[in-house]
Amino acid sequence: MLEINHLSYRVEGADGAVDILQDVSLTVEDKKFIVVTGPNGGGKTSLARAIMGINLPTGGSILWNGEDITALSVTERARRGISYGFQQPPRFKGMKVRDLLDVASGEKMGHDTACDYLTKVGLCARDYIDRDVDTSLSGGEVKRIEIATVLARKSGLMIFDEPEAGIDLWSFARLTDTFREIHDKKEATILIISHQERILRLADEIVLIAGGRITARGSVDEIYPKIMADTVVGCNRLEVDRKC
Repeated sequence: MLEINHLSYRVEGADGAVDILQDVSLTVEDKKFIVVTGPNGGGKTSLARAIMGINLPTGGSILWNGEDITALSVTERARRGISYGFQQPPRFKGMKVRDLLDVASGEKMGHDTACDYLTKVGLCARDYIDRDVDTSLSGGEVKRIEIATVLARKSGLMIFDEPEAGIDLWSFARLTDTFREIHDKKEATILIISHQERILRLADEIVLIAGGRITARGSVDEIYPKIMADTVVGCNRLEVDRKC
């Protein structure tokens, strides 16, 4: 189980301190599918990065399976079964896709198994298995390969930051099927940052974050109508006064 207690994250800016996260508390039960959404700049990615240990909070605590991991490094959290898919994944010059999958899984993966992970994210395995993870790949291709590595780790907690970004509609449809399959089989706890309706509708619960705070939480039937009602000709009402 993931427990976030009164989490805060403050950074120093040119005009003084800025509170990115403010007193965020959230409990996610095992094997649940949670989608975090809300206006841009509201703190969604900062929360995900804090859970992974990329951003160290300035207050509060994070517990995973009863252990306080607030001060642990990214590596230590990964060893405890937490994985993270970035908005903009890194590239690894000189490393082939099959090698990256081996590293992610922690073992030498068979050819058919490696190809199966690539197929799950909408890639034709024979076209990618022996390619380098470098600038020859598009952003969407690298994104899907990274998601495949997260799946290959078989982590207890999988965090994905906007997995739909840069991915075409056909591959995205395959990807949502994969998320649904993981959840149906209860293979992992899934936490996804997304604005995409098809992902939102897969969730057990939707968490709305704005202004660094959780503003609402509930089932898809409870929260999705609120999201639609808060939208005014493409602008979120939470941002209307400031931006529209």
